Amino acid sequence: MAVSAFPSDSRQRRDVAEINITPLVDVLLVLLVIFMVTAPAMTGRMDLRLPQAAPPDQREPPPRVELRVQAHGGYLLDGRAIAADELPDALNTVARAEPSSILQISAADDADYQAFASALAQAQRSGLSNISMQ
Repeated sequence: MAVSAFPSDSRQRRDVAEINITPLVDVLLVLLVIFMVTAPAMTGRMDLRLPQAAPPDQREPPPRVELRVQAHGGYLLDGRAIAADELPDALNTVARAEPSSILQISAADDADYQAFASALAQAQRSGLSNISMQ
């Protein structure tokens, strides 16, 4: 039997069918080392102190005082009739009693604009800073 310089077809097929697993083992070893290094960091605990919510304020809202400008030029302060010349003293009394009071100024449909502007100016001069207009 003569020996040929070329391998037989069956031997070539067998060599091609084999898989080189060396690169696969290298990748798996690198992944193993990475997991071994990171595992202790993942299981460690961090001491976190989260901010706590402040308790809500239990303060009462400031009192409301209603000032209504009448059609004839007079005023109603919390339902009490007041003349135009008495308005500054009445508003000063309200401001001294409770400086944070909310003054709600409204006007009748046929009220004079000047009376409304005068009431607003008197409220600002008295020291009331919480003024609401309707």
